[in-house]
Amino acid sequence: MKRATRSLFSIFAGMSRRFKRIVFLSVDVVVAPLSLLLTIAVLHNDLTPLALSLNVWPLFPFLAAAAALFSTALGIPKIKLKSYESQAILMTGAGAALLAAALYVFGGVMGYPLPPVAIILFGLIYFLSSVGARAVMLRALLWVLRSEQPRCRVIIYGAGTTGMQLAAALKSHDSIVPVAFVDDSRSLQSLTIAGLRVHAPERISVIAKKRQIDRVLLAMPSMSAPKQAQIARKLQALGIDVFAVPSFAQLAGTEAIVDALAPITPGKLLGRKQVDPMVAEGSDAYRGKVILVTGAGGSIGSEICRQLIEHGPSRIVLMEISEAALYAIDRELRDDSRLKDIEIIPVLGSVTDSRIARAVMTGNGVQVAIHAAAYKHVPLVESNPVAGMMNNVLGTRVLADAAEAAGVERFIFISTDKAVRPTNMMGASKRLAEMVVQDMAKRSRKTVFSMVRFGNVLGSSGSVVPLFNEQIARGGPVTVTDPEVTRFFMTISEAVRLVLLAGSFTHPGASRGGDVFVLDMGKPMKIIDLARKMIEVSGYTVRDAENPEGDIDIQIIGLRPGEKLHEELLIGEGLLTTPHSKILRAHENSLSELDMAIALQDLGRAVMRADGDAARNLAITYVEGFQSQSPGAAIKQPQSRS
Repeated sequence: MKRATRSLFSIFAGMSRRFKRIVFLSVDVVVAPLSLLLTIAVLHNDLTPLALSLNVWPLFPFLAAAAALFSTALGIPKIKLKSYESQAILMTGAGAALLAAALYVFGGVMGYPLPPVAIILFGLIYFLSSVGARAVMLRALLWVLRSEQPRCRVIIYGAGTTGMQLAAALKSHDSIVPVAFVDDSRSLQSLTIAGLRVHAPERISVIAKKRQIDRVLLAMPSMSAPKQAQIARKLQALGIDVFAVPSFAQLAGTEAIVDALAPITPGKLLGRKQVDPMVAEGSDAYRGKVILVTGAGGSIGSEICRQLIEHGPSRIVLMEISEAALYAIDRELRDDSRLKDIEIIPVLGSVTDSRIARAVMTGNGVQVAIHAAAYKHVPLVESNPVAGMMNNVLGTRVLADAAEAAGVERFIFISTDKAVRPTNMMGASKRLAEMVVQDMAKRSRKTVFSMVRFGNVLGSSGSVVPLFNEQIARGGPVTVTDPEVTRFFMTISEAVRLVLLAGSFTHPGASRGGDVFVLDMGKPMKIIDLARKMIEVSGYTVRDAENPEGDIDIQIIGLRPGEKLHEELLIGEGLLTTPHSKILRAHENSLSELDMAIALQDLGRAVMRADGDAARNLAITYVEGFQSQSPGAAIKQPQSRS
């Protein structure tokens, strides 16, 4: 029987739309006389001979014809079974009322006047029969369709207006079956809404296992994105797919659909006026020159390349160890450089490779080298001190030697505030690299070596802004190491503008040997204030003791190994002015040529042995103020310095 029924409805499902209309019209035609028979049976308790007299029979073909006429006129057969809802039911009710009125008039004309109660009862029976027939057909059709394909069983999270509308829409879906509601409101829990039971969120795991749930649909468009993200993460941990749906008002355009979190513009977070663009200043130092940028695919290196395009060099050599990063910046610069007749040369390689460094310098006739390549992620370098020291220190020496040998005019080294009295291996490696540049500056007769030191750059890889953006998008928490930790901040664009300007101040024969250009980054900012500001700029509120209903938590996780509470920009005392108010000059101590040579030899041996403790001890020995936080590192007495 089931197989025959399934075959019958499978045939119906494959019929043309025109034939289906004929079937629906036939239902209305057949139901009309049957409803009259049922009306008479109800009024007389049975089909008495009087009820079945010859006067009644002419009413049956009349009702069939009238039902066909009214149904067609109202367009009821054109309504799909899946679309047969409230509006269609009202149209069927109107057809039933018209048919009952026609029966009353025609019955009087035929000499068989029916009492008003019979007319009302007929109209009601016809209406219920017509609606019921379609409901039965729909259920049978869905049963056939669903039995022939996999069904996705879903829980609807949110029993509000959107949830109820979604449940109603899914009930006629071929392959999606709503199983239950889940809602945070205790007043709704244990109720039955739209035929589905409302459960507490704590029961999702039980329901998911018991009812074989495939996914959860978040039907709470008015809830903030962070809270939805928090719920989604909890559900995904149960192995359930989670999807968020907009409200029907949003789909109709009467309410705005909330977009995914857009990245926050770093300039909004500084709390101060940014450095004005200075494309014209310093341009002469780069116009028509061949410029090498190492680390060209990084956040700082790539911005240097973009701004160099505006200064009009003849050629930019992009040196990068990451193939993907080099490909991206090379492709980005191609169009702008072609319009300005600037040649772009991509070079895939490491700054620690002396052969590549020499070939790049001499083969391209490099006149200005900007060294931005570095391993700069504090925790990673702390865990990999040999790699950090090799890349940051030995790589700088290799590149500086190649620049001196090739007669490069300027060598600009990008440093960091973490090099000042460092507490981590990344900062120590950058300070040692500064000493390498200081040493080269004292000995060089051809190349002017300079350094530019600045603090954190908002939006760079590894900075807190991308991290906080990601955490806010996930619904939090936003993690801060310590409530008192502060950092200096600049945007990438203004830091690079000042770096290029500082590099233009020097010229052959004018170097003081050991000068460090320090960027004025304003007052240090508390990281926790930055976190709060980012949450608020994103349109959300901080959840804390004062605001327990807020959107996103700020979680204190403690300082990481090697991190300071407060960074510094100067090792010694006193700053000298330069032609620009935002760029200051410091003269700091450096190693003697002998100490520098010994340090590099010791570092070379540590790298050859992959000896992390030796690399750490070397930093303790030669970097002023450095105290390793690694428990196994011994402290040596520092050697003499000049």
